[in-house]
Amino acid sequence: MKKIIAAQTMLVTIFFGWASAGAANDGAAAFDAGNYAEALTFFEQDAEQGDANAQYNLGVMYDNGQGVPRDYLQALNWYRKAAEQGQVKAQHNVASFYIRGQGVPRDYAQGVKWYLLAAEQGDANAQANLGYLYANGQGVSQDYTQALNWYLKAAEQGYPNAQAKLGYWYSQGQGVPQDYGQALKWYRNAAEQGDATAQYNLGLAYYYGQGTPQDYKQAVKWYRKAAEQGAAAAQSKLGAMYFLGEGVPYDNGQALRWCRRAAEQSDAEGQYCLGLLYATGKGVPQNYILAHMWFDLASAAAHEDAMIHRDQAATLMTALQLLEARKLAREWKPTPEL
Repeated sequence: MKKIIAAQTMLVTIFFGWASAGAANDGAAAFDAGNYAEALTFFEQDAEQGDANAQYNLGVMYDNGQGVPRDYLQALNWYRKAAEQGQVKAQHNVASFYIRGQGVPRDYAQGVKWYLLAAEQGDANAQANLGYLYANGQGVSQDYTQALNWYLKAAEQGYPNAQAKLGYWYSQGQGVPQDYGQALKWYRNAAEQGDATAQYNLGLAYYYGQGTPQDYKQAVKWYRKAAEQGAAAAQSKLGAMYFLGEGVPYDNGQALRWCRRAAEQSDAEGQYCLGLLYATGKGVPQNYILAHMWFDLASAAAHEDAMIHRDQAATLMTALQLLEARKLAREWKPTPEL
């Protein structure tokens, strides 16, 4: 089954890097040396005199609880003072506070306002987050043209999250004409920077030959990169390729390893794969109880092949074995890696 993963998560991050100017350099030096009280004195002195960088740095200290008790209201107060003077990192952080509802009630409109100010100064994270907000109609009317505009600005600065989103949009024809070549370009740019979603989707492009000649070895390469970062969909794909001997030698041990990692994260394909391994005794001793359990878990996600194999396995089991398999499925808990 082909499953493209949308890079839809908004990275509502907080910038914690120091902004240094004048005496703020002394404060940063004191902080780096672990002298938080001394750093606080330097920053407070300059912040009270209206220095935007010092105000931002005070916000960072209150945000992290370094040298002072953690206080999101104070952090926002200082971030806002700096942001009102045009300090771009502070503008980004004020926006993130409103989007997260941290120290203030959640307010997407305010988040948009401050992200826009930071984005217009070239902040790539703010640009990407504006793209997300326009794409999903949060704080603004849904507008794919504006979303595409901001994603492009961030992507052209090399921001991988935005590049991965553009790859998805082009692959699906969302907001743009479908163009597998453009999808491949943006997926590759993000994948080479380590973005796991883009790595997985680049693997899919090679597997199905979309925008590029079909190449199982390249598919394995990119699935593996994403799988090693804990991406469950990539883990199940990699396991299946070992199971089928596509792009790699047949290896049921490797199939078991990767399908189990995916299955433990609630990935239905991984659970189905693991069920097959237990049902056929490949890589593990044959065990219909565990096969039924994994097929049952995958079936809960509407995996049709898993439903068929679960019912087939049931015909080979005793009533007590079925009770045990169903009990195991009920009691199973996922183990996320990411």
